[in-house]
Amino acid sequence: MPAAPDILPFSAAEYARRLTLTRAAMAEAGIDVLFVEDPSNMAWLTGYDGWSFYVHQGVLVFHDHDPIWWGRNQDANGAVRTVWMPDERVIGYADNFVQSTERHPMQDLARIIHETGHGNARIGVEMENYYFSAKAYVTMLQELPGAQFVDATALVNWQRGVKSDEEIAFMRRAARIAEKVVDGVIERVEPGLRKNDLVAEIYGDIIRGDGADCWGDYPSIVPLLPSGTDASAPHLTWNGDTFKKGEATFFELAGCYRRYHVPVCRTVFLGDPPDHIRRAEAALLEGLEAGLEAARPGRRACDIANALAEPLERAGIERGARCGYPIGLSYPPDWGERTVSLRAEDQTELKPGMTFHFMPGLWMNDWGLEITESILIRDHGPAETFCNRPRRLHVKA
Repeated sequence: MPAAPDILPFSAAEYARRLTLTRAAMAEAGIDVLFVEDPSNMAWLTGYDGWSFYVHQGVLVFHDHDPIWWGRNQDANGAVRTVWMPDERVIGYADNFVQSTERHPMQDLARIIHETGHGNARIGVEMENYYFSAKAYVTMLQELPGAQFVDATALVNWQRGVKSDEEIAFMRRAARIAEKVVDGVIERVEPGLRKNDLVAEIYGDIIRGDGADCWGDYPSIVPLLPSGTDASAPHLTWNGDTFKKGEATFFELAGCYRRYHVPVCRTVFLGDPPDHIRRAEAALLEGLEAGLEAARPGRRACDIANALAEPLERAGIERGARCGYPIGLSYPPDWGERTVSLRAEDQTELKPGMTFHFMPGLWMNDWGLEITESILIRDHGPAETFCNRPRRLHVKA
């Protein structure tokens, strides 16, 4: 591996570590060459960072040669400026492949695979992926009839689960931004304020960041802030309505630094909260604290979920949804890593360096409540929370 240029966010040793992990996973799965189209995995392996994932692009990973970045010609200069590989490992395809009904970019990729001597190889592809289409797969089958295709969904994602010290340092910067964003929301929200006006301020805080060394990147999910009965739906965004007295609004937000995310959710009630919301708050906070206590190395993902569930069940609250997922480097439309789930049936062992959004939201028939933490599994003891803000329902009269 060549020495990383100064522009790269991580050291050459860090990229070498990632490539070694991925190649070992490929060998275990019997994969000769891996095609990675998930932009998060592309960035994690090579450093590539650009808003080009609306067209076909990807990284070819080999056992005995540097990876190849492949994508649209006009994005190749962006790859040259962001990846650690030498320029000759950046290959672009012609623009007449883009959104064409006569040809497909995978025809060009198949040509490259043939030229590298892998036309009859076992090729891993990310079958369950936002960015790998059915047409792309069918075209690869047609263009590489001698190849055997292997489902490599989440193969790279699983290698990303335990974060390095360099990655955790980035997440701590993202947490500083998340804290600033939450503080701004709690300070500004009031009856009569239009939601879109608050979101404009939220984006300002996200992008300005927290100092010269902690500038803000764009989060992979937009701010979510439903109020009142709309808060029963976890994924509503905003409109031009105003905040109203007598309603709870949960704010699902994230700080992001160099594509590394630290989400955090808090709920604000304008006025005097009713008893059922106060009771739910007490049970949720008890479960949240129990889950943090259970989030120790050597325990399992399900232990966190079960610890959360006990106080909620005693309070008569049933929630069937998972209560968390791994986080780190991500691109739209999701800031999760799509591997472990914090839920009762997931037996994944917790290891030091794993990072999760512990997300025990409540979405009932006509109200909702979210108080969450992004956490780091430590070498010893309970999980560390990335953010340091009060865990409670915030009430503004």
